Amino acid sequence: MSAAGGDDGGAGVVRGRIAGPVPDALPAEVSLAGSPTEPLAAVRARRVPAWPVLGRVLLPAGLFLGVRLVGIVVLAMVATRQGTRLGEELGSWDGQWFLGLAQGGGYDGVPAALSDAYGRRSGETPLAFFPGYPVTVAVVRFLTGLPVLPAALVATTLAGIVAAHGVAKLGELVPGGSRHVGLVLVVLFAGMPMAVVFSMAYSEALFCAAAAWSLVFLLRRQWIAAGLAATAAGLVRPTAAALVAAVGLAALVAVGTRRDGWRPWLGGPLAAAGLLAYLGYVATRTGSLTGWFALQQRGWDSRFDGGRATTSFAVTALADGRSVMEVATVGILLGALTLLAVSVAQAVRGRMPWPLVVYAAAVVVMDVGSNGLMGSKARLLVPAFTLLLPVALGLARRRPGTRVSVLVAVVLVSGWFGAYALAGWPHAI
Repeated sequence: MSAAGGDDGGAGVVRGRIAGPVPDALPAEVSLAGSPTEPLAAVRARRVPAWPVLGRVLLPAGLFLGVRLVGIVVLAMVATRQGTRLGEELGSWDGQWFLGLAQGGGYDGVPAALSDAYGRRSGETPLAFFPGYPVTVAVVRFLTGLPVLPAALVATTLAGIVAAHGVAKLGELVPGGSRHVGLVLVVLFAGMPMAVVFSMAYSEALFCAAAAWSLVFLLRRQWIAAGLAATAAGLVRPTAAALVAAVGLAALVAVGTRRDGWRPWLGGPLAAAGLLAYLGYVATRTGSLTGWFALQQRGWDSRFDGGRATTSFAVTALADGRSVMEVATVGILLGALTLLAVSVAQAVRGRMPWPLVVYAAAVVVMDVGSNGLMGSKARLLVPAFTLLLPVALGLARRRPGTRVSVLVAVVLVSGWFGAYALAGWPHAI
């Protein structure tokens, strides 16, 4: 695996400018682009002012927050029309479980009113939810003194900002990438069909933050950091299995080609530590090595069936067109499969780092290949954000007017779809 955007090996003069930072060891006088010599202090004084640099750093966060603000406004309008309140919607469905876990007492202190999809509840039922996000919410609540729902929304927002910066960096590191591609990718990421969860008491934002930076570190061949970020993701969602596959396979290739010394030997196995740790904890609580999977099947009828349930759902939804949500969900699934095929083709041609494709493919397989609530299929595709890279690369090459028009349309459609799925659709997301 090659590390896109790696170190150039030192500063040099390229087309009349310094291609790298000004080292401290420069002589007292230097020459830039044929200009008269000048003291080193004057060269340093001509560096980019702080405010443009600060704006550049904050831009991914600003774009992410702007897109999510549009989504919140649309959600508030739809919720009012449906006779509900915005706060109720932002903490609904699985959010109730996460808030219950974050209130204190851990898995044994969750409010008794919460139950599984069948209205049942046992002492093991809360173990179906991974601890990373509730713990984060509890920490924010402790530090700020906020009630649990506002603390959860703050945690989600901060995680989304971290994710946005990681996504922007991925857009720079891929072949043909640039800062511009990264910013387009941030808008697409924040405007995914079910990006409404980036504004809810849900764990997707925190998971995407850890996943994005794990992939960034992986492309840079920073094996330990990639493994640690994947470990953190493994404490947030089971989707971390996709990161384990990407980091683990990349580490195997590095070991097989004798690259980067001992680091891939440690970074690869480290990626699985968080996920295995929680699955092991549930195994000790339930007395079964497959305890977590059994909880999912008993409580939410969720298991891997190779895609049979998803295929049946898609055929039925397209045949009778019972609802906008179901037809749109099928369209989103087909779109994800199409983007995956495009990504695979680009990886074969060397235009896309293959670990990013492995990660996205694993997320798609886990989503399409499982049964359970079909209304959650679009939400479960949110972590597959690397599928958006070909779109971002293509849009970045278009004229500004075309690019802006497409992105505005994406943001508006995303805002409507998320609001409809949350406030208008009667089943879980």
